[in-house]
Amino acid sequence: MHSDGSQRLRRQRSPVKEELMAEMLLVGSKTKEALKAHNCNVGGDALPALNMVVHWYIEQAAKRAAANGRKTVRAHDFMLG
Repeated sequence: MHSDGSQRLRRQRSPVKEELMAEMLLVGSKTKEALKAHNCNVGGDALPALNMVVHWYIEQAAKRAAANGRKTVRAHDFMLG
């Protein structure tokens, strides 16, 4: 409550923002180094976007393993197509 007695509504986080804030699984310096080896500059939004892709691949692999009755994710669970 504010000093004037009114209540302030808490802003809820958007799902997109929460997804952008997913735990970083990449080593930033190594990822940038790998991209620069291809003569590319690295934008400030590149690593968080790539991190989201990695999270998506992990989720898909886990789903595939579960669909095949396994708890163990194997290399072929990351193959798409």
